Amino acid sequence: MSELENVFERIVGYRDEVIRIQAELTSRVALGPENGGTGEHDKAGYIKRLLERMNPELLEEIKAPDKRAQDGYRPNLIARWGSSQKEATVWVLSHADIVPPGDLSLWKSDPYKIELEGDRIIGRGVEDNQHGFVSSYLALKAVLDSEQRLKRPVGLVVVADEETGSQYGLSYLIKEQQGIFGKQDLIVVPDGGNEEGTMIEVSEKSMLWVKFTVTGKQCHASTPDKGKNSLFGAARLIVALAELKEQFNFLDELFKPSLSTFEPTKMEANVPNVNTIPGRNVFYMDCRILPQYTVDEIIAACKEISARISSELGLQIQVESVYREDAKEPTSPDAPVVKSLARAIKRVTGKDAKPMGIGGGTVAAFFRQAGLPAAVWSTISDTAHQPNEYCLISNILTDAKIFACLYLDES
Repeated sequence: MSELENVFERIVGYRDEVIRIQAELTSRVALGPENGGTGEHDKAGYIKRLLERMNPELLEEIKAPDKRAQDGYRPNLIARWGSSQKEATVWVLSHADIVPPGDLSLWKSDPYKIELEGDRIIGRGVEDNQHGFVSSYLALKAVLDSEQRLKRPVGLVVVADEETGSQYGLSYLIKEQQGIFGKQDLIVVPDGGNEEGTMIEVSEKSMLWVKFTVTGKQCHASTPDKGKNSLFGAARLIVALAELKEQFNFLDELFKPSLSTFEPTKMEANVPNVNTIPGRNVFYMDCRILPQYTVDEIIAACKEISARISSELGLQIQVESVYREDAKEPTSPDAPVVKSLARAIKRVTGKDAKPMGIGGGTVAAFFRQAGLPAAVWSTISDTAHQPNEYCLISNILTDAKIFACLYLDES
């Protein structure tokens, strides 16, 4: 039996270990202060104990100051096996925090106690992002337990605050731990992917949330001539904003969907009764913008369209950017991490993986902003943030084999 086959055999035998670790992680609620929690301390403490048992050369807890959190900080963990600073390190970054379960009536069971349904593990956080940690951790455990020698240094990173901006997570780490990550390193973020495990995310669209405030004059619905209907103005503006799709219509096949998207979403409440014409309406638009366009171009176009509708209807329209995340320099499809990952996927599953871009944002953007090529990949069921979130045990074990290939440089 070859070294790699020996490792694979160990991974196949880890089914009960997957269930046990997932149960422990799920029961340790890791909600940030913005989501009504105190941070990730209990969960990070459990993970730290798991990592300590594997005798890493480096194990640090980096405390990001946050007065709102337990003990005034948010915990981030960095562990590394193999001490050479000159060799390329395989880094796998997962996050400890989760989102709230939402409406509990939509859950089949307690979100913080896992349920098993055949190959499925159900519970909040099991996919986002415990799947990524468990698969990368068990891959390393299998290599070390089989007494194989790592062919390159391997590092596991578990960060806080991914779900609410990463100010106390990866963004803080990169600023405070300069030099720990290198441009030659193979950085994998198992926090996105597809059901086939063939999507290697290398690029993200810019994100923009725009707030439109339409102000008219409130009056009784029986005398509309005495007022200016802001709801009618908001409706006209929403229809007019569809022009953005025609104006910014470039297609990039790297992305799915391959075009920029501009979708009206949230509408704030206006008047509480039916027989009043509203004098103020507020709505929002979510924009996911291909890197070929700048966020400022989109904002300018929104203001131009709003000014036209304002002039036509005699209404005041205010346009505000309430959130923006400009697209970072993408990871090259030819980067070593992308090529190595694709070869490992092919070796384990026989499938051809390909680099792709996405509309959502991931924590990998902070690596790319720092000039560090990173690839987002895992084999997921795409149930993150949903009621009855689940992952597949078989996917975790397959992903662990792929990580083992990277650790052993067997891709």
